[in-house]
Amino acid sequence: MWNRVFRSPFAWAGVVVLGIVAAFGLYWFQPWKLVTDSRVDDALPVAPVTASPAPDASGATPASAGSDPPASNQLLAAGIFITHEHTTTGRAEIVRQADGRHLLVLHDLDTSNGPDLRVWLTDQPVVAGTAGWRLFDDGKWFEVARLKGNRGNQVYELPRSFDPADFRSVSIWCKRFAVSFGAAELQAT
Repeated sequence: MWNRVFRSPFAWAGVVVLGIVAAFGLYWFQPWKLVTDSRVDDALPVAPVTASPAPDASGATPASAGSDPPASNQLLAAGIFITHEHTTTGRAEIVRQADGRHLLVLHDLDTSNGPDLRVWLTDQPVVAGTAGWRLFDDGKWFEVARLKGNRGNQVYELPRSFDPADFRSVSIWCKRFAVSFGAAELQAT
């Protein structure tokens, strides 16, 4: 029976087409990523701790002798991730380093793995629920980088031209399907 079926050139063509469609579907959707995790633990930027001078007998704190306090990292904005297409938790921060460069820091990120995930900064508000899934490519957006991993702490250096005032949210963006996995509204600190 099978010999008769596969003697037909149409049967073989059907098998080849089915194989091509299956291979494309696996490439496009990458379903194994739903059950695999990629953990990243970058070293997080630390603001130096400066000791305050002890008060004198009158209770006044002596001023340092003509020296300015040392420059340190400064937290400019922060927000908590909310879930969009996939459950997403963690915290996003914009940090200005002592040398003036900016970093995007993702603390304890936990989201689903997926095909073609990116980290985006946008000028769009974060809207909960399905109404917020596709907003982030509507206005001004900046692709920071490919997402390093779907779990852990991550640090991304931003370009020198970056102006934190231009962006109000961070999205874990699936570029292939144009949908947000999760996003955080950045609030000035």
